[in-house]
Amino acid sequence: MASALITFAVVILLLTYVFSVMRIYGDSMSPLLFDGDIVIVRKTSSLERGDICIFSKNGNFLCKRVVGLGGDQISVDENGIVSVNGEKLDEPYLNTRSAGNSTVAYPVTVPENSYFVMGDNRRTSIDSRSTVVGFVDARQVKGKLLIRILPTPASLE
Repeated sequence: MASALITFAVVILLLTYVFSVMRIYGDSMSPLLFDGDIVIVRKTSSLERGDICIFSKNGNFLCKRVVGLGGDQISVDENGIVSVNGEKLDEPYLNTRSAGNSTVAYPVTVPENSYFVMGDNRRTSIDSRSTVVGFVDARQVKGKLLIRILPTPASLE
């Protein structure tokens, strides 16, 4: 009985301070993640280019991929080709490229302690290409996605 209580306490502490279990809403990260998927998120605000993160914006939790870091200069051309600091970004995770519904003028420079994020489903994603989302301040980041646990486990690294 004591070991069960200790295990329960450890799980509660980990879920409170280290990890979160979250549900994905929408298909902006398809084909990797879909509406209703359940994921484990490691709580952190320190991200690298390519990480998938959950952040809070306008009262909602959004899930996007980090494309640009503070100080980076980002451009997206009419064909959806993303350049970071003048170099074309290699994006093997995309099925198709799209400029999407961009409302920002390129190039843009990502402010320090902020991120430029984009959904993998570029045609439908509302992300940093839109002033509705814009840059994501590090303080808005809830964490980095580690693994999808439902419907089936999949590494997100």
